[in-house]
Amino acid sequence: MLRVSKLTDYATVVMTCLAGDGDGVVSAQALAERARLEVPTVSKLLKQLAQAGLVASTRGINGGYRLARAAERITIADIVTAMEGPIGMTECSAHSGLCDLESHCGVRVNWQRINQAIAGALSNVTLADMLHPPPKQRATIPLRVATL
Repeated sequence: MLRVSKLTDYATVVMTCLAGDGDGVVSAQALAERARLEVPTVSKLLKQLAQAGLVASTRGINGGYRLARAAERITIADIVTAMEGPIGMTECSAHSGLCDLESHCGVRVNWQRINQAIAGALSNVTLADMLHPPPKQRATIPLRVATL
């Protein structure tokens, strides 16, 4: 099953809480309360997000965290990369030269295509989009009609 880690999911929630606050500075404690997460977890997430340049911290009595740039300019791909490293379905789709089969692999190119599609989808959703998810639509699953 493909899925992001729990910490990446939580990082997206914390970033969405920050985005919802606009340009204000929010303490780790307040973010933890809004996100309904433990303070140590939120602090760990904020440290990684700050190292990636997605949040900025302010020290002092009125200190806290804010987005380092506008929510419209932060993508879900940015958050996933900050938390998990380069987006890659397989080792060879993220980094070249790590697989002994790479030079004669028949599926590598297709894994790279899949990886590009997923990275593109994550890059097309911004933090601002996460504040206002689209309305729910009925999922339709295309059916193949068997020919007789």
